[in-house]
Amino acid sequence: MKRKEYLAPWERAFDRILTPFEEFIHRQTTTGILLISCAVIALIIGNSPLADAYAHLMHAKVAITAGSWKIEHSVHHWINDGLMTLFFFVVGLEIKREVLVGELSRVQQALLPIVAAIGGMLVPALIYAALNSGTEGARGWGIPMATDIAFAVGVMALLGSRVPKSLLTFLVALAIVDDLGAVTVIALFYTDDLNFHYLGAALLVIAGLVVLNRLGVRRPLPYFVLATLLWMAFEGSGVHATVAGIFAAWTIPARPRFSTGSFVTHMTELLDKFRQYDEPGTPLVTNPRQSAIIWKMDQAVNLAVSPLQRLESALHLPVTYVIIPLFALANAAIALSPRDIAAALEGSVAPGIVLGLVGGKLLGIAGSVWLARRLGIGRLPDGVSMSHITGAALLAGIGFTMSIFIADLAFYGNAAQINAAKMGILAASLIAGLAGYAWLRWMAPAASDHT
Repeated sequence: MKRKEYLAPWERAFDRILTPFEEFIHRQTTTGILLISCAVIALIIGNSPLADAYAHLMHAKVAITAGSWKIEHSVHHWINDGLMTLFFFVVGLEIKREVLVGELSRVQQALLPIVAAIGGMLVPALIYAALNSGTEGARGWGIPMATDIAFAVGVMALLGSRVPKSLLTFLVALAIVDDLGAVTVIALFYTDDLNFHYLGAALLVIAGLVVLNRLGVRRPLPYFVLATLLWMAFEGSGVHATVAGIFAAWTIPARPRFSTGSFVTHMTELLDKFRQYDEPGTPLVTNPRQSAIIWKMDQAVNLAVSPLQRLESALHLPVTYVIIPLFALANAAIALSPRDIAAALEGSVAPGIVLGLVGGKLLGIAGSVWLARRLGIGRLPDGVSMSHITGAALLAGIGFTMSIFIADLAFYGNAAQINAAKMGILAASLIAGLAGYAWLRWMAPAASDHT
């Protein structure tokens, strides 16, 4: 006898509303729209009578205390050094997944995105350094190295089927390597004086995380506790605290306990038992044996998915739709008065960033791919031409999140330089986004036209 599905009185109507909303939330373009909206809101606030109240809010102190222990920072610091650790944690999970099973797992397939990413980091840094050599802006050489993967992928997603799917894959792989490079630059070159006591504590916590991995611990709570301690250790060590997110992510188990075959066998056995204990007409809630089997099925499903996959999926929405928008609101409120714009144009920081992100990324990525092909290193993905690579290289000039993050580190305490740097980042990201979209829309061959 076929059982009917139970629906709450308003459930069907709610599903009709929720399903389109969920589809919208999971679209790549939504991330870009949300970030642009938050950046525009921040710009409006930063150039309105609310600017002073906004600054007061960002500098307000928030403390966490436990007995005699206390950690106190401004709201701005908590967002950039606290919440953004979760962003870096997700970045770390993505890097690990790509290296183990993704586009970076096979040398031949990974070679070209790696070469492109290296060229796309070195050339912008060199252009910026040449323009700012010997000035107080020289410390910002790492700013134009970064690519904002959410924005770049979002713009490419607007082109739909016109762009080969393999080009999108290439851009994602390139951006993942770019993220790893940016994290390395932050850890090595934008670090304060080291406190070796805290650094030693951080190494011990990392060792503890590795032990959890080797013991096969798959529940997130133990990792969360140690990751919190790791963040606190890095906070006192002089190494930027967000790096804790990367190290913690790399210790999360990437393999499920059940293989595909053993999972199918186990679930089949449980389903057979479930049918055996069926009592027609009896609600499941009053059938303890079937309820117990349901719990075992639930546990089996959890063990068939790796902790890395579960955490990446669980954290994607809060990071993408809460943390990064908050970061944009907290960091994009730059002053755009005629005097501020004139000061930025007269200096070399903003022009260096614009040239680095727009021209440097284009030359670095397209040039390194062209050179690699001439040398017989790697091969272009199926359906992708050098014209497509040129469009992707332009989109890689969208720096936004990571570039703003590095700008705050490079010019910490220098409001004028930070303002000029952010002005350059926003201008470069706008130019790169429009140029990349236009190139792929009207200059590069459509996916169906390319042979």
